[in-house]
Amino acid sequence: MNFDYTPKVQELRKQLTAFMNEHIHPNEHKWEAHVRSEKRWEPVPIIEELKEKAKRVGLWNLWRPKSHGGALTNLEYAPLCEIMGREHWAPEVFNCSAPDTGNMETLLKYGTPEKIKQRCAPLLEGKIRSAFLMTEPAVASSDATNIQTRIVREKNEYVINGTKWWSSGAGDPRCKIYIVMGKTDPDNTSRHSQQSMVLVPAGAPGVNITRFLPVFGYDDAPHGHMEIDLKDVRVPASNVLLGEGRGFEIAQGRLGPGRIHHCMRLIGQAERALEKMCKRATERVAFGRPVSDQGVTRERIAEARIMIDSARFMVLNAAWKMDTVGNKVAKKEIAMIKVLAPTMACQVIDWAMQVHGGGGVSDDFGLARAYAHARTLRFADGPDEVHRNQIAKMEIGEQTSVAEALAKVRRI
Repeated sequence: MNFDYTPKVQELRKQLTAFMNEHIHPNEHKWEAHVRSEKRWEPVPIIEELKEKAKRVGLWNLWRPKSHGGALTNLEYAPLCEIMGREHWAPEVFNCSAPDTGNMETLLKYGTPEKIKQRCAPLLEGKIRSAFLMTEPAVASSDATNIQTRIVREKNEYVINGTKWWSSGAGDPRCKIYIVMGKTDPDNTSRHSQQSMVLVPAGAPGVNITRFLPVFGYDDAPHGHMEIDLKDVRVPASNVLLGEGRGFEIAQGRLGPGRIHHCMRLIGQAERALEKMCKRATERVAFGRPVSDQGVTRERIAEARIMIDSARFMVLNAAWKMDTVGNKVAKKEIAMIKVLAPTMACQVIDWAMQVHGGGGVSDDFGLARAYAHARTLRFADGPDEVHRNQIAKMEIGEQTSVAEALAKVRRI
């Protein structure tokens, strides 16, 4: 395996870094001022302004895979995703933010040409936003077979009833389409064939946003993480994706690339936290010498560098395997980075907060918000426990297969 960045990626990294330094970081205060104002549930003006700049210089929809009309592989996109992740609102500027990237890829992969034109094209242009409605408050949704939302066929329509929460992005007034997962065939003997996914317009009758859910006190406006009640919501039967009973299959196909994106953005956040940690440590004096001269601080800085680089190489390896052998074969590598990257980021950001003292838990340095985001991603796209269980099962299976093969050779 060769993780050298190609000339194309090197040039994109250069362009993207320059854009971040010229347009993103100098405008962080504008974003912060907006989301603290009474207009925080409206689109952020600086983001809308910078979107046009990003389009003009060709830094748009970089996430889009080659398999669906894009120009980059997962391995090529990964380092660019890391750069964008250095500021948590930056990916939207380049139309590379969750959950839209996952929803767009779902539509491109599983949607009909009509659905792609009607629903995906506006997303690709950055004119609208979307949400993914899967998690439910009443059940352990990490096991998708537990989902209770009902999707019932009535002639040429589906009728949807249920409650969803942590529907990220649904607070944005530009959010126009939901992808909703529910059960169309709860009595199917195959637990993984009971679910389906359907497209639901955000303003459809019976859709009611009941509240926003803060994350460690952050409302994440205008994005928001909403609880949504679906009461007798009717959509055309043609709004089903791929077909009845294919929801679990779609979910598995959707989450692979999304997990890579989350992990690379987290590496970007961790890199920035380490930079802030080093800067603060060299500027502050405690007990007669700079904090950077304290042994524990140096140890943490060194350990942070080791952890970040280790995570990066594991993510690049997973991206490479996805490109070369496919998401299904790479599922163990994807599961491993989904455990590793958020855990690593939480630890690095925590150490950075500690060096900042009281300032670390304030909003002055962006570390508290970064920690809240990283900690949340230990749940999103599957909690640590689920991934660890999957990794262990695959490892046991592989080791058992090796042992059986060796035993067979010995018998021969």
